[in-house]
Amino acid sequence: MTFKENTAFLSALQQRVSHPRLESPAPNSDQMASCYRAAFRAPDHAWLRPWRFVECQGEQRLAMGSLIAEAMQQEQPDLTAAQVDKLVNGPQRAPLLIICYAHLTDHPKVPASEQLLATGCALYGLSLALRALGFGSVWRTGASCYSRAVHNKLGLREQDQLVGFLYVGTASAADKSVPELTQNDFVSQFGRP
Repeated sequence: MTFKENTAFLSALQQRVSHPRLESPAPNSDQMASCYRAAFRAPDHAWLRPWRFVECQGEQRLAMGSLIAEAMQQEQPDLTAAQVDKLVNGPQRAPLLIICYAHLTDHPKVPASEQLLATGCALYGLSLALRALGFGSVWRTGASCYSRAVHNKLGLREQDQLVGFLYVGTASAADKSVPELTQNDFVSQFGRP
């Protein structure tokens, strides 16, 4: 990469934002393949490749919403009708929903925490790649992400762990303004107060 290309790349990273309002079109299969190739370059101790992605599009999103709502009702039987409707319709917020989970492996040198971090890096890399192609995304978690009932309904293994739901599409609004953060707020030098 040339310095000019590096500067443009760095600028794009510095301007990343989430897009909670998404509409069609979603990336096509070739664009998604390109984005996944970027995601799969996440740091990964021992090459365990713990990241897994499940795509939901079209009518699959409604089926996923129903699955999540049913699972959440098992854990929270006092959910109101409005709360259940929100769960059912949640995946409809974007033309593409990607469920990400860590496929955790017992390994003598790589604890589950490192595998979770690698999966989070892959999901973040996926969101950056989507932005590079002009698409928006928002990474959500919430109670359904941490629900054992949702986990079980998705057919995940006991040791697997949901990391998040990535909603993907075309941003329906301009990037929101985010306050500029500086290293003085978050970075210190070793040995200095």
